[in-house]
Amino acid sequence: MNIPLLAAAVLSAATFGLHVIGGGAEFHVPIQAVDMPLPLRAVSAILWHFVSAMLFLQAIAFGWLALRPNMPLAWFLSAVQLCFAGLFLFYGLTMLGSIWVLLQWTIFTAIAGLALWGQWSGARHLPAPDGAITGQAPRPR
Repeated sequence: MNIPLLAAAVLSAATFGLHVIGGGAEFHVPIQAVDMPLPLRAVSAILWHFVSAMLFLQAIAFGWLALRPNMPLAWFLSAVQLCFAGLFLFYGLTMLGSIWVLLQWTIFTAIAGLALWGQWSGARHLPAPDGAITGQAPRPR
């Protein structure tokens, strides 16, 4: 088992919980209460739940990776985390004037760091997955 990737899964699951419980009350509910055209409100709700789904699925994917290494999936998930962190940093600086207003970038950076650590530490000694996962032939054992 790859412990850093397992930690990334746990932190991702916690992030999902924080997003749904805390973020829902702080962001989603107030945005839905704003008087704006219905299509804008619908898109806002769709985006909220899209992010919820992504956070949930990434927790599952990191858990899977902790047990079954898959380098392309690991790199993809790491890139997604870094993109999320970059978005919070960019909009924090450009719209809010500070990266310290919305701190979500710290969580996504930590998840990416754990994922990259897991890839680096696991790439040398974990067995390759079977061909059903990556499409590649398994390494001889």
